[in-house]
Amino acid sequence: MSKISRRTFLGGALAAGALLGQGCASASKVFSIVPRHVLGGRGFVPPSEKLAIACVGVGGKGTSDIDGVSSQAIVALCDVDDRQTLKIYPKYPRAQKFRDWRVMLDKVKGIDAVVVSTPDHNHAVIALSAMQLGKHVFCQKPLAHTIEETRRMVAAAKQYNVVTQMGIQGHQGEGARRICEWIWSGTIGTVREIRYWTNRPIWPQGINRPKETPPVPPELDWDVWLGPAPERPYNPAYLPFVWRGWWDFGCGALGDIACHDMDAAFWALDLGSPESIEPNVSEGQTSECGPVGSVLTYHFAARANRPALKATWYDGKQKDKMPLPPELDPGAKIHEDGGQFIIGDKGVIMAAMYGNSPELIPHARMREFRDNMPPKMLPRSPGSCEEWIAACKGVAQSNMASFDYAGPLTEMVLLGNIALRTSQKIDFDGHKITNLPAANEYMQWHPRKGWGA
Repeated sequence: MSKISRRTFLGGALAAGALLGQGCASASKVFSIVPRHVLGGRGFVPPSEKLAIACVGVGGKGTSDIDGVSSQAIVALCDVDDRQTLKIYPKYPRAQKFRDWRVMLDKVKGIDAVVVSTPDHNHAVIALSAMQLGKHVFCQKPLAHTIEETRRMVAAAKQYNVVTQMGIQGHQGEGARRICEWIWSGTIGTVREIRYWTNRPIWPQGINRPKETPPVPPELDWDVWLGPAPERPYNPAYLPFVWRGWWDFGCGALGDIACHDMDAAFWALDLGSPESIEPNVSEGQTSECGPVGSVLTYHFAARANRPALKATWYDGKQKDKMPLPPELDPGAKIHEDGGQFIIGDKGVIMAAMYGNSPELIPHARMREFRDNMPPKMLPRSPGSCEEWIAACKGVAQSNMASFDYAGPLTEMVLLGNIALRTSQKIDFDGHKITNLPAANEYMQWHPRKGWGA
């Protein structure tokens, strides 16, 4: 294996797979796909050794993501904006530094894994390029900017047999596991309704594209920042952080928070795809930018293990209009940043953002419940980054937020944005939107020329 290039190795694997797909009995003699840890050699990292990790996007969430994997060897760091690098680059003097992630992947040899902490519109092209080179990938939420990209990332993780993880840290937290265990043990009975709320957006939304075209700062590579997004002139209205509200770059309030807030119930109740989504309110939306406040209702069809269920999302200026369940104690306040009410016929769970601090309401019930909590049914996690690192080294039983799980969760979230952008109810059959064919265009990925993967 040490004498075979990675490209040749992958080519052989794909060729053998094609032969098998054509029913060639001799294909198994040509090549056999076996787990990475069995192969050893190139691409295998013994548990005692450190992963060689490259990180793309070092400001904002990227800073904590890099710190989260700092127990390993940070061999390369990449950011298009030199202003974002001032605090993090000096902490890793041995890492090679880049503005363009394509150059980084081409020049730095021996990378085992890549962390992607960029704006949403760049997630897929970077992650797909890394996976095609056989690199493990940790990618921030939402997994991708469109549903097509999400599906391609899930498929690539399987095709290239790499370890993946989406950054939804609440999934590894105690709160999400407690919510699952309480629901599975029947603590709140049958769940038919969920209400989510968030104070997002906390960045500008409901605005039009700026007309000014100031010069690009010398510290910024604007072309690489745009990546696969449509060409447009630079303006500071787009970055840093404020990109979230622009449809060409971000996924609005849903993209920022819903993968966190909706995670626990998606997991516990096996929600899968909604059958329809209604945009009840969309306040201040423009063709370029998400609304300043919205209300969406997701409808999930009945499954063998649960009845039909509706989940309503309130964000921005609309969150204060959410009806509170009667079980909430008089005068009690909900979590300001965001959270959820999971409403069963025998009780209600209230939790903060990320599924943190779950409790039964009213508080009197929670006081009684503390002495009678159901047994733990799920393994506890050392943390999002730690879990991924262990899985990359083959010493973890599983990484529970892999792209297999994160892809469908992200897809559910992104469907909400399609309902917002069309301002119409959409019906979904698990593959496409059936009642509004033109809306399927919002599912597609149309990367700028030269920026596909």
